[in-house]
Amino acid sequence: VAPSVVYINVTQRSNANGFDLLQPTDQPKLPGLIPPGEMPDGFRERSQGSGFIFDEAGHIITNVHVVEGAERIEVTFRDGLTVRAEIVGLDPDSDIAMIKVDSKGLSLQPLELAKIDGVFVGQRAIAIGNPFGQEWTLTTGIVSAIGRTISSGSGGFSIPEVIQTDAAINPGNSGGPLLNSAGQVIGVNTQIISESRSSAGIGFAVPASI
Repeated sequence: VAPSVVYINVTQRSNANGFDLLQPTDQPKLPGLIPPGEMPDGFRERSQGSGFIFDEAGHIITNVHVVEGAERIEVTFRDGLTVRAEIVGLDPDSDIAMIKVDSKGLSLQPLELAKIDGVFVGQRAIAIGNPFGQEWTLTTGIVSAIGRTISSGSGGFSIPEVIQTDAAINPGNSGGPLLNSAGQVIGVNTQIISESRSSAGIGFAVPASI
């Protein structure tokens, strides 16, 4: 499924330093280069995340906190091709976003979504993403718990039926798929609990049914 997972690079107006562990995890934001004539005074931040192909029309699923407020979104595919993407839908209450690339000339391979009733504790869990900018990193573990409820990071809303996993989830995995052994998406990696800002074996994924 690696060709169906993408690396997302976002440029946005600078308004924070690093990432807030009280919010869903993301790659630490770093000052980016400012193309002449494109950016106004000040500087921009760059952040990274992951996503996966949803359909052949060019729709890609990721997290809201990866792309929200973006001025420029670039999607890189496994073969090295990088294209621009635009936001077409945001649901902050579930931290799920949909972005879109121009599918003309692209051979896109959508991933299959699994139903929540097929997910069980002890099931093998596989994450593919871009932790700390290390593209297409695969980590494995099990489904540690199901039915968790976590804060969406948007007001007072919570996300139900969340999947907990001990597969290593780190900043940059945000928006990437959590898969079963058949390669079906069981969830979208979105948060971790960690005081060290790295995997402590407690990661959360929004279920694919949501």
